[in-house]
Amino acid sequence: MKLLLTLGLLLALALPLQLEANDLKGLLHEFHRSQRSTKMGSYMRDFTSSSTEIPMVEDDHITKRSRVNYPCSADTLLCELRHGAYIPTSCNVDDFGQDNSGLVYCNSTYCESERFTHDYITRNHDQTPHENRWKRARIGEEATLHDVCLLRNGLPVTRKCQLKKHRAQWESTDQWQSVVCLRRIRERTISTELNTLHDDILEGRRRPKDTQSRRQMTATMRDMFRQSDRTVLPADIHLTGQLFSSLMDADKDAAVSTDLVSVCKDIMSSDAQVLRLSAQLNATNNLLSKFESYMDDLPQQMVPSENCGKIVEDAAKNDSAAAASGVETVNFSEIGVQALITSNLSVLFVNPECKDITGIAIYSKPSEELKESKSGFWYRFLHSTEDLNKLRRDSNLEAATFVPQNLWTSLKLSGAVYLVFKVYAHDGLFVEMSEQRNRRPRSKVLSISIPGYDASTLPHELPFLLRNENHRQPDARAISLGSGCGYWNYQTWLSDGIISSENNDMLRDPVILCQTRHLTQFSFLVGGSYRTNDLGEEVLVTPLNERVLDIISIVGCCISLFGLIGIFLTAAVFKSWRNQASTKVLLHLCLALTLQMILFVFLNTDDISEQLVADGDSLRCVALGAALQYSILVLFSWMLIIAFLQFQRYVTVIGIERPRHYILKSAIVAWSLPLLPTLLVAFIDPNSYLPTESQLATDTGICYPSGYGLTFGVVLPVTLVTIANLAIFVYVFFSISHSLSQSIHKNERKMVIKQIRLSVLLFFLLGLTWIFGIFAFMQAGVVFSYLFCLTATMQGFVLFIYFVILDKENRRAWVGLIWPTKKFMDVERRTTELQSMTTSSTNYSNRLPH
Repeated sequence: MKLLLTLGLLLALALPLQLEANDLKGLLHEFHRSQRSTKMGSYMRDFTSSSTEIPMVEDDHITKRSRVNYPCSADTLLCELRHGAYIPTSCNVDDFGQDNSGLVYCNSTYCESERFTHDYITRNHDQTPHENRWKRARIGEEATLHDVCLLRNGLPVTRKCQLKKHRAQWESTDQWQSVVCLRRIRERTISTELNTLHDDILEGRRRPKDTQSRRQMTATMRDMFRQSDRTVLPADIHLTGQLFSSLMDADKDAAVSTDLVSVCKDIMSSDAQVLRLSAQLNATNNLLSKFESYMDDLPQQMVPSENCGKIVEDAAKNDSAAAASGVETVNFSEIGVQALITSNLSVLFVNPECKDITGIAIYSKPSEELKESKSGFWYRFLHSTEDLNKLRRDSNLEAATFVPQNLWTSLKLSGAVYLVFKVYAHDGLFVEMSEQRNRRPRSKVLSISIPGYDASTLPHELPFLLRNENHRQPDARAISLGSGCGYWNYQTWLSDGIISSENNDMLRDPVILCQTRHLTQFSFLVGGSYRTNDLGEEVLVTPLNERVLDIISIVGCCISLFGLIGIFLTAAVFKSWRNQASTKVLLHLCLALTLQMILFVFLNTDDISEQLVADGDSLRCVALGAALQYSILVLFSWMLIIAFLQFQRYVTVIGIERPRHYILKSAIVAWSLPLLPTLLVAFIDPNSYLPTESQLATDTGICYPSGYGLTFGVVLPVTLVTIANLAIFVYVFFSISHSLSQSIHKNERKMVIKQIRLSVLLFFLLGLTWIFGIFAFMQAGVVFSYLFCLTATMQGFVLFIYFVILDKENRRAWVGLIWPTKKFMDVERRTTELQSMTTSSTNYSNRLPH
């Protein structure tokens, strides 16, 4: 190799200065191809020194060489991904023939920030447009949005940065359906804080450029996960992996190791469904890979050879930080060992040159020679000369591995200096996406790394021992289904290349011996049939206030239905009350209210609507939506009629007589007029009754008008009636107040006060409640949503209280019915305040003295 290099350098120096650029490029390419698999980057810079110097693209993800000499412009310089960094490779993509799929132009390794418009669910069924931006992302990453945008299952809305035509390009959104997501949710999460931290790093407000800034970043992340009342979402795991990626681009620092272990430890404690959901974005694998890679770059700082035999200050240890992180830091630098220990995850850095320590054994119970950890287990360090059979017979052994002497001798010849061991208490971060699995880990997971050793296989077997946590209750089918030692390939568990202990009844063996010739994460797999739930319908987050508003609405409607039944029962039992004109108006109003609430509570729910859409029964959905729309419009028609009767009673200048059959005529108008807007919407735009895909995905869709159908078929008539009622109410209230101030008759004064009380009550029940609804529809604030749900759903119950419970004559009638000895109700027509809604009279002001 040295001879070849020397010849190449001499050749380059001997070239004429007028060498054509194409000849130089061809020479460069031939030399590069001969050295492509070796670590010859520095030699290549010397070889190309005679070409034009091109400034290196400033990008954290590209190799840190500041300048590279290539005979082409920066716009055409090609890079190749190696060991997590883009290395300048060539000036011509054709030099690589068909093997050029991994090449990217060095100035196009990122997808830049881009605008994106979506909807936020702001309250129970409300959506508002929002202009967001995709974060800058490197090729292969799933980018998130600058403003948090969560789906109901806790996943973030993401967009992939892809490699197309050797440039970074965003995934197309042309085929996407409209995006509806959540920003403010009921659950207490750290998603917003993590997203802000990630934004600060991407936009340069925070840069992990020195130890202090890196410590601040990881400590902030650690403190977020250490909060006792927080809920970890799949989005949090995805964002954490992206933050780990940002750390990978900076210099590796042992000072942050405890924080990284603490974060991973807390994520491993997350709910299994959360981890599986995050795996849909490859978040668990990304986090695991970045964590392992970072730890593998630290042993030179943690256990340097110069510290052998000396007790020195722990490079990763800070007493206050260690207490905050929950990570026990064990420093045996004099024997070349330093460990970061937690109950879920432990990392061991080893320098065998100090005391020939090449492994670790973990135990579940104490003994004299064992060291105790604060996480509830015991351990000891293993030497390269350890007796494997004796070790296997140790009592209470949970897991163990070490590099035997013959293997370590061979590894040292290949440049190996350090060993890194990670012990995972369970397989929380090793998530398989298949719903049906034939094997699953039933032991701790051991990860073994040898920094500096790049070969794909080991020269000799590496042993490791794992306790079979299933040996007391073995399954007879487990052996045939593939029980044995396995390794993780970042998709599933495999067992090729691993030799399990030769035992006819392996599942009854409490400790399994495994041997391998490659390095990764290992565990003992037990065969069987393991099925996981489908994650399609998981709901982990809910819009802020949604559940409270739902509860208020359902409870209020049920109480109102109880009150309406009481009113109908009273009318059915007492004929004298039922025959009054005022009662007939009230019964029509109650009937419209009952129809609306039955539809809302029982017949037109989000579950029923979703099922109708799934079954393709759009006709029934349109019918249900039209019925709900019709019931609301009928209710408002009776509101308007009652307001008109009040106007006649108190404001008309000349005395009037009610026309014959005016209640029948009012009923015809009130029950037929709403058919017009309902039928128009149903025939012109029937699809407006169907819930959208985004509403179904967020469980906020019912069969009800939307779009123009909602605006012109519901909101417009409701708003017009409410405005008319407000005007009539103000006019009537002013007229009564003016008349009251001039009244000299005490009895008449009392009657007017009763009329005012009744008018205010009716209007608040049938008018102002929907003013709250209009303001809520206009996004005026969540307080109007609460006021609307509290008042509108209680209408029927308040009517029952006022016209049955608080009415003296009705109360006497019920008492007389229940206790016959009591005096029966006087059958004469009442002259109470209820009569004022419908009885004929002249204007009150005409009866005042002038």
